[in-house]
Amino acid sequence: MQTVHEKVIIVDYGSQYTQLIARRVREHQVFCTITTPEVAKEDLHAPGVKAIVLSGGPSSVYGDDAPRLPDGLMTAGVPILGICYGMQLLSQHFGGRVEASKEREFGRRQVEVVSDACLFKGTPSTQDVWMSHGDQVQELDLAFTVLAKTDTCPWAGVRHKELPIYAIQFHPEVHHSDHGKKIIANFLFDIAGCKGDWRMSAFIDEQTDKIKAQVGSRHVICGLSGGVDSSVAAVLVHRAIGDQLSCIFVDNGVMRKNEGDEVEAAFKEHFHMDFHRVDATDRFLSQLSGVEDPEKKRRIIGHLFIEVFEEKAKEFNDVGFLVQGTLYPDVVESVSVKGGPSQTIKSHHNVGGLPEKLGFELIEPLRDLFKDEVRAVGRELGIPEVLIGRHPFPGPGLAVRVLGDVTPESVALLQDADVILQDEMHRNGIYDDIWQAFCVLLPIHSVGVMGDERTYEKVCAVRCVNSTDGMTADWYPMPYEIMAKISNRIINEVRGINRVVYDISSKPPATIEWE
Repeated sequence: MQTVHEKVIIVDYGSQYTQLIARRVREHQVFCTITTPEVAKEDLHAPGVKAIVLSGGPSSVYGDDAPRLPDGLMTAGVPILGICYGMQLLSQHFGGRVEASKEREFGRRQVEVVSDACLFKGTPSTQDVWMSHGDQVQELDLAFTVLAKTDTCPWAGVRHKELPIYAIQFHPEVHHSDHGKKIIANFLFDIAGCKGDWRMSAFIDEQTDKIKAQVGSRHVICGLSGGVDSSVAAVLVHRAIGDQLSCIFVDNGVMRKNEGDEVEAAFKEHFHMDFHRVDATDRFLSQLSGVEDPEKKRRIIGHLFIEVFEEKAKEFNDVGFLVQGTLYPDVVESVSVKGGPSQTIKSHHNVGGLPEKLGFELIEPLRDLFKDEVRAVGRELGIPEVLIGRHPFPGPGLAVRVLGDVTPESVALLQDADVILQDEMHRNGIYDDIWQAFCVLLPIHSVGVMGDERTYEKVCAVRCVNSTDGMTADWYPMPYEIMAKISNRIINEVRGINRVVYDISSKPPATIEWE
């Protein structure tokens, strides 16, 4: 019998922060899913649904094509929280008036809490919050009472007097809202009555049973890269079906230096899995030659990855399934969530680039998880910290860190530079302080002087960021003395690079990867 977890449904109206709402809910060990305003009434009314959150978004509620409230929302019988655009939709539904603000509000604002009996319980009477809106409620139906206000927004937080409906104009999900986490906790536990039953140990048991039932006696192949995601997916599936799983490692020539040997040793000797390494370096690099557009690179790698898989899979009998380490951020960044209004940022090789006639049924046991949840699963499964603690690595590998044309020479330059970066982080004890760190080879040359001779060589950018799940990220303030050592070693030890720069862009507005 399948376990029914308590669940929060987040309706996505296109906010850049929608995934952050989900992340904050998960941090409280409450499972949640993101859906569109066209969500079926049956889904809103399904067993286990404890609350519904309406996200912010770029639309105006008075626009002709503005997304509306989901059908069946008001009869779901669970608490509702509207954030920003979600608040405006609720206000409009109950007869309020929404208009363009005299000034677009973006950034920190101080709110005054008028009532701390529910949503704002346990938070200060004045607190900083993050605003991001061009419209706001100008008139509010008498059925609502004010919970919080600012000097420009008299209805910064409200609740319905009779129904369990709450709404706030600001964004509690971003860390700039000082007490946003507490506000979300109040909604989840005090208002919606959630218990917090989302545990990784339970997730493992449920996925194990699900995989066994799905696979039966057939054979399964796994795309193993050696990164955190594919490693956890492989070990989880191996736990469920044992020798029915064969792991295929496609060496595409754009991995980190010596990574192929390290992956082979780890999964053959430590995990004792049926491991098969396919050296397709020449094949990948030949198809990438002359390609500069990053989306084309991703598509080439994605399609070729599947081609190599299909060829290798023919060596096995009765293969019915392909395991992939797809994560929730992969899904929501690759496509508008289930057809919703969120903007596509970039495609991912293991989400949007699969051929229509794949020939295998997908097993994606991590599809609903954020990165830190995947690491927690890995630790529960006993995967060594040296693998679980590794920094994230993009599916297309160094192909999207060599900006411009990908050649064997450029890949080798980047591999050598990256080895130095990783080595210095470990030597100085900062590797675990950084969420992701890597080098990028820029498509420009720089004039330099070495040994009284003029050089005209490549430029290497160093990118170090901190994040929880990759949805947002802040650049890491690398100590100057370590930065200087990294730069000095790269310039002196990597022939072909004569200049190193440090990336101090955060996400947003930048992305973590350069391509």
